[in-house]
Amino acid sequence: MPLRTQKMVFQGQAGDIDCIIDLPDDTPAGWALVLHPHPLHGGARENKVVTTIARACVQRGLMTVRPNFRGVGASAGQFDAAVGETADMLELIRQFEVEFPEAAAGKWVLAGFSFGTSVAAQVCSTRAEQALKVPDALLLLGSAVERFRFREVRVPDHTLLVHGEADEVVPLSEAMDFARAHELPMVVVPDASHFFHGKLILLKNLLAVRLLAL
Repeated sequence: MPLRTQKMVFQGQAGDIDCIIDLPDDTPAGWALVLHPHPLHGGARENKVVTTIARACVQRGLMTVRPNFRGVGASAGQFDAAVGETADMLELIRQFEVEFPEAAAGKWVLAGFSFGTSVAAQVCSTRAEQALKVPDALLLLGSAVERFRFREVRVPDHTLLVHGEADEVVPLSEAMDFARAHELPMVVVPDASHFFHGKLILLKNLLAVRLLAL
């Protein structure tokens, strides 16, 4: 089924953050922020892995925000190797909490795919340091956290790592190094590529199981 959506613009440090909000049928039980892959390699909020995550979140009753990072679509600014993007997402979260207090008071899922995992992990770490609310679930798919890390990262024990066995962009060994360093289990999808071609239904079902635990 198609997602029921609305457009919204938040303000980041570089200007407009162009967003799509995916709406559940009923009153939201919370919200999700889903972050897309590398902007300089075609990454955008319409990415199929991103929309798969969004659909799983909406089906769980979460109001789901899919922003375009700097320089993508109508979002202002230029690619900033996760530094500016992290700052922008922190601003977006603050503004969302003011604009949609009821959804913000519920469960919160922070998810990222590829480049988006690095931004998500650093957003989570920054908020924890500032004693602000952290995600009830952190979902990192095709993890590339270390490639764009500019600060110390600490992720919660309930983080879900999902990686393709045949990932041609971020080798499985690299993702395992991250999982090992943070003492996290990781779900490996057999024969899956970086973009989970042919595995999106499996991926959605996997996410649904995790979201049911919220």
